[in-house]
Amino acid sequence: MKVISTAIPEVLIFEPDVFGDHRGYFFESFRRDIFEQYVGAVHFLQDNQSKSGFGVLRGLHFQRPPFTQAKLVQCLMGEVLDIAVDLRIGSPTYGKHVSVRLSEANHCQLYIPRGFAHGFAVLSETAVFSYKCDNYYYPEADGGLIWNDPSINIDWILAPNEIKLSDKDKNHPTLEQITCFDYKSSNE
Repeated sequence: MKVISTAIPEVLIFEPDVFGDHRGYFFESFRRDIFEQYVGAVHFLQDNQSKSGFGVLRGLHFQRPPFTQAKLVQCLMGEVLDIAVDLRIGSPTYGKHVSVRLSEANHCQLYIPRGFAHGFAVLSETAVFSYKCDNYYYPEADGGLIWNDPSINIDWILAPNEIKLSDKDKNHPTLEQITCFDYKSSNE
């Protein structure tokens, strides 16, 4: 398994070694020892899965402290553009984002630490998306960042008229309105 750095050091891509032949393929999708070598001890408690059609944009989501979540995400079917945005005030990468294509073809996973907003846009006809979380979902801690915040300037690849959003995702606050994440306390 290769571990690939991104523009934000804490956000990592895990690319498996895939072994294929006329029968199909095999790969290790998660190895705790390798994961902990690069990330540290993380105990995943909940797995989630979604299925979406072309143009669906889910996000940018997070949970407020003290119920924050780290995630390990992957696209099991189709292709998505996956985004992680640093919300940690005081971080050297505050307001910056990582953009990665995840697909059933590349089998890559993206690790998103606590203190980040996460979202994805479906680039294929349909996509099945899976993610492991290190904390349970708490509805009262649910939060989001508006997908098209001009201060972040995310290129979602899709044309604006192709993007399909939930009512909730149309009305999230901007980055400057989100003040619940602190870089110093997230590193203690």
